[in-house]
Amino acid sequence: MRMRPTLSWTPGKDLPAGTTDLQPVADALSTGGVLVLSGAGISTESGIPDYRGEGGSLSRHTPMTYQEFTAGAHARRRYWARSHLGWRTFGRARPNAGHQAVAAFGRHGLLSGVITQNVDGLHQAAGSEGVVELHGSLDRVLCLSCGTLCPRHELAQRLEAANVDFEPVAAGINPDGDADLTDEQVGDFRVLPCTVCGGILKPDVVFFGEAVPPQRVEHCRKLVHEAASLLVLGSSLTVMSGLRFVRQAAQIGKPVLIVNRDPTRGDQHALTRVALPLGTALTAVADQLGIPVDREAAA
Repeated sequence: MRMRPTLSWTPGKDLPAGTTDLQPVADALSTGGVLVLSGAGISTESGIPDYRGEGGSLSRHTPMTYQEFTAGAHARRRYWARSHLGWRTFGRARPNAGHQAVAAFGRHGLLSGVITQNVDGLHQAAGSEGVVELHGSLDRVLCLSCGTLCPRHELAQRLEAANVDFEPVAAGINPDGDADLTDEQVGDFRVLPCTVCGGILKPDVVFFGEAVPPQRVEHCRKLVHEAASLLVLGSSLTVMSGLRFVRQAAQIGKPVLIVNRDPTRGDQHALTRVALPLGTALTAVADQLGIPVDREAAA
């Protein structure tokens, strides 16, 4: 189950200190077979904030749980109003240098796969192929009754037409695409049903309190087992949905490398943690390996 993020985890005293030495990351990539596990930190340079760290949204924002969303119409109205407004910004985000570097590593055959905890689709937009979206994607909408999937942009157009006077100014945007709005700003926002059966619509993402589909977890476990090493990019690993793969890799003797400016819950299992911004670190590694990164396309 994906647990709601909290502020309760703090780094232990015995965790290894972060470094700026990128050589272990370059060595792992030069060998090939690297499995990438990315988190919200890789998307901050695209304008999507992290939950934690400098500028993190968790101190002001509590993500909605699956139980809250399905419990009543009021919660769903609040969610969809905030998500609809956030989508206007979230949907315009573009891949940054970190995403472009990961895509370049993949094109040069250095990666065995990419697992992302993010729901923003930016790895795919940068050109990475076969990305496993551990928590789903905001660009799809799912009916909880009949299971119909539809593109998010289609629902966005319907919501625009049904809420023509909805023009609040959000206090901020969050990693889940949710904008910060007061109940007064939400007002009487109109939520729309499934066009097929009239059922409840939900983004095709794993909410906190909702389980990641077992077949997806098993697929990721297989990727970890087959990889030569695991490279964690921009994740605090606070929730078990990502941490379990770090623990699995360590248990079967696969090197774990982490690039994250702040300490993570997986540091004790890692060969190294590079405490640098993702774009800076990954483009530097790409330069060292002689791999061109499309910097002009980056956000």
